[in-house]
Order: sequence, then structure tokens, then C-alpha cells
Amino acid sequence: MATIKNLEGLTTEEINEELQNGAKFVVFQYCISIVIMTFKRGTDVYFIRSGESALKYSLPFTFLTLFLGWWGIPWGPIYTIGSFITNFSGGKDITAEVLASINARQEEPAYATA
Repeated sequence: MATIKNLEGLTTEEINEELQNGAKFVVFQYCISIVIMTFKRGTDVYFIRSGESALKYSLPFTFLTLFLGWWGIPWGPIYTIGSFITNFSGGKDITAEVLASINARQEEPAYATA
């Protein structure tokens, strides 16, 4: 799993309380083009607390896309616009996937070593 950013100093109880109050785990997109090649990638996972704006976390990736995303033909403009839409709408919400991954790790059997 990717690194989760913005969790520093939070206990598990505080994270669960934030999630109940509307916090979420999101991924932003960015796009880089080199003439005929275009790369669209997702960022690390960001924990967005309830009442917090995701905009401050998405801006670096949006600016990166603004300056380097357009130049690839034909996918550069298409991926750039898609990245803008995703980032300005608060990122892609992957809270359910993160929680499923955490729960799956907790259910893994412990192997005894002899």
C-alpha cells in the first residue's frame, strides 16, 4: 500500500473519530507529457480531516500538470483536463479501499515460528 500522508500524531481512535465526522482518504492525479508520451499517475494517499480542504494538498500536483501535462499529443490535453477535474473536486475518494486493506491485514493469521 502507498504511504498515507497527514496522519502524523493521530491515534487510531482519533482517526476513527475523524472518519465518522466526514474525513476521508484521497488520491490526487498528475500528468507529465514528453512530446509523444504522456504519463498519468496517482499520488500517495492523503488523509483529509473533517472540515479540512483538500485543495492545499492538490495544488502542487495541479501546478505540475498545468506546466508539464499539456504537451503530449493526443493524450496530454485529455489527461490534463481529467487531472484538473479530479484534483479540483477534492481528489479520488479511496476511503473504502484503505479501510478494506487495513481490515484484511488485521485478519491475517499469525504464524508461529519454532
